[in-house]
Amino acid sequence: MVVTAIMTRDHVYMELQQLRYVIEVAATQSFTRAAARCFVTQSALSHQVAALERELGERLFVRSSRSVRVTEAGEAFLVHARAAVTAADTAREAATSTGGRVVGTLRLGIIPTVTALDVPVLIARFRFAHPDARVELTVGNSDALVEALRRGELDAALLGLRADAEPQGVAVRELSRERLVAAVPRGHRLAARRRVRLADLADETFADFPSGTSGRAQSDAAFAAAGIPRDVAFEADSAALILGLVSAGVAVTLLVPGVVASASSEVVAVALVDGPERIEYAAWDARSPRGVTSALLRALETSTRTGSGTGVSDDEAGPG
Repeated sequence: MVVTAIMTRDHVYMELQQLRYVIEVAATQSFTRAAARCFVTQSALSHQVAALERELGERLFVRSSRSVRVTEAGEAFLVHARAAVTAADTAREAATSTGGRVVGTLRLGIIPTVTALDVPVLIARFRFAHPDARVELTVGNSDALVEALRRGELDAALLGLRADAEPQGVAVRELSRERLVAAVPRGHRLAARRRVRLADLADETFADFPSGTSGRAQSDAAFAAAGIPRDVAFEADSAALILGLVSAGVAVTLLVPGVVASASSEVVAVALVDGPERIEYAAWDARSPRGVTSALLRALETSTRTGSGTGVSDDEAGPG
């Protein structure tokens, strides 16, 4: 398929695949990673992007040995490139859906601490029902995934947010809600307690997610509301690393019970009476959901009925 763009100086013809390459380079900020996601060699992808830049007469990316940055012209181009690719995908999916088939690539974002359902089982159920569709996973924090949904870079996402931070600008379905527990080393002074309060942890050294992330916000907000300062000496993007620090005896943390249950036997979960609550959501762009998105939502209904979720309810958020 060929997409034609009319520029101020001339008519420029570009292939749809070139647009996909530009989108992936911008998303990954790497020609190497973009090539891997597009299943082509880096040299082939770079050649096509460079050829497109020559046709346009504009640089879309600033390249260096360490990074790739989108130019101002590139940002303007990306808005329409994404729209063109989405339109092409939608046209193809509409044609094939008349025969009852679901095709295309589902771009699914997930946080690394999903507990409301079994993600591999969800994907297996989706693929079994729709063998002509693919699934592309992106792992990140909730805030980044919501932004990617708004930009049209993802079709759906599984999120985890504090109770007063429902995603804005996207449609959501609540999957579960859980109160965080305190995770402490087995030999800790609180390990034998059935329950504790935030005040009991005031003098502890904490490991947590990086400051400013949605994973960190729930704990920060709870301690701030209680007027209790805390020492977060260790920050990590990985729940496994955080729990490793707890297991080693150098920190405590707050996490959802299902994540703590996956830790080593050296980590003990203690109920937190006044701990913060985390809500897990499925989120998607309700303005124009693709066929693969609708198929995922159907699979989610089955997964939450048979899995560990607490039921679902639809709720479309307002503009954000």
